[in-house]
Amino acid sequence: MSKLYKKLSLAVALVIGTSPVLADTLLIKNVKGYTLDESGEIVKFQAMAVDDGKIAGLNPDTTQQYDRTVDGGGKTLLPGMIDAHGHLLGLGSNLLEVDLRDTSSVQQAVSKVAEYALANPAGEWITGRGWNQELWSDRAYPRASDLDTKIDDRPVWLTRVDGHAGWANSRGLELAGIDKDTQSPKGGQIVKDEQGNPTGVLIDNAMGLLDKHIPETGNEQLNAQLDAAGEHLLSNGVTAMHDAGIPHSVYDFYLRRAVEQTLPVRIYAMISATDDQLETMLENGPIRDADDFLFINSVKAYGDGALGSRGAALLEPYSDAPHQKGLMVTQPEDFPDLFNQVINAGFQLNFHAIGDRANRLALDQFEATFKKHGGQSLRNRIEHAQVVAPSDLARFSSLQVLPSMQPTHATSDKNMAEDRIGEDRMEGAYAWQSLLKSGIAVPLGSDFPVELANPFYGIHAAVTRQDRDNNPVKGWYAHEALSLKQAFKGFTLDAAYAAHMEDSLGTLTPGKWADFIIVDQDIFSVKPEALWKTSVEQTWVAGEKVFEK
Repeated sequence: MSKLYKKLSLAVALVIGTSPVLADTLLIKNVKGYTLDESGEIVKFQAMAVDDGKIAGLNPDTTQQYDRTVDGGGKTLLPGMIDAHGHLLGLGSNLLEVDLRDTSSVQQAVSKVAEYALANPAGEWITGRGWNQELWSDRAYPRASDLDTKIDDRPVWLTRVDGHAGWANSRGLELAGIDKDTQSPKGGQIVKDEQGNPTGVLIDNAMGLLDKHIPETGNEQLNAQLDAAGEHLLSNGVTAMHDAGIPHSVYDFYLRRAVEQTLPVRIYAMISATDDQLETMLENGPIRDADDFLFINSVKAYGDGALGSRGAALLEPYSDAPHQKGLMVTQPEDFPDLFNQVINAGFQLNFHAIGDRANRLALDQFEATFKKHGGQSLRNRIEHAQVVAPSDLARFSSLQVLPSMQPTHATSDKNMAEDRIGEDRMEGAYAWQSLLKSGIAVPLGSDFPVELANPFYGIHAAVTRQDRDNNPVKGWYAHEALSLKQAFKGFTLDAAYAAHMEDSLGTLTPGKWADFIIVDQDIFSVKPEALWKTSVEQTWVAGEKVFEK
């Protein structure tokens, strides 16, 4: 056990053990409240009592004395939303760096980068995220030469929207030592032109060739990223999130912020399986603070790439690229040691798998590990589970492996997914309803900053299978849509269950934390196409208002 961990653990214990317990009662009245009971059925209420940060009761006696009373003005009150898969500091970084999400051409992207560079002359590197060539008219990968026309004196590194590819200028490639003779690493690709020269785009494991040259993020920058991300999430009604893959440096950073009691949202953190301190962090055991702002109890492992960059590992070749079948970021021969190590340590294993081959390999290994070592009760997960062979869908339920899914991925991918895999393979793609019917919970999230963090965008996409322009008219493969209750449960109770936190989060039932939001419309009475328009007016965590519009 590291000295730093011992010191921080002691500090956490001291803070929790010596914090004064202040009796504080709160009444929220005159609301149109909705929550779920423990079986997942809708419960309605008009008032809610809170005692010392936790729910004391629904529809309580409103005539008794409370320390604080808030009139909800007839507004709709819901549990705080839980995003079951996001990247917290990635979101913070995205909010503070150049954002290319809405660019419609490579020229517009370059212009935005140039504007950012002009406004930030002191930065050693120019970094950003969000480009997506599928939204550009030519749908072609960008090139280093595009960036060179505007910025050639500083290295530029821009991550694709899905985080599985990056775009560098020539200065960035030069600093990383990437040239014509550089070979693509296993599980990655250096995209090269007809003459064999690197174009500037690096896919999956090849990104590491450049990433390692970017200066390490300092504590000041980490604080700025966390604060920016927390503020953004709270404004969107997200009170808890599952952080999908943190290195040891962030592990220590979160512990420090937990000691200071300054974590802005509740974090269920997944340790990155590729971190060289993985064994040490596993030996430290699970960490859960008494106020439930930090729970470290899982490991994020990486199977394949993403569909948009053709990195998702498929059983058969891509329909629009017959010579490609995707990439395995972690090699199958390494699965047994990794799965056994994590599960034998008592940690939940959350495995990134997008393509049908990656999903099958993960399910096969979970099955083999369970037979030899047990661990099925850990609520292990497959993150994304986007394209699954139809014959493998029922295996999630039989193995009790949770498919952690992101509804807006479907509405973002609808313009390219069928091109990538063809109509036949769509039978097992984004198959939310099929998985639920098989008897397994489906926790929902956004994968921010890949997608926008607003959970009502996710609920809308889950229910309508449409984008926010109501396309396609009848929904995209609409038979896989969720009911509103199912989607609501995915962002609340099922997300809490997927983090072993249903004892304290996910519903507004007595004894759980009073994490709730007040929104501007009743999501259970508006038309489905209007769900995404829901705006958060107030966010409360542990009975304290932390955001007001």
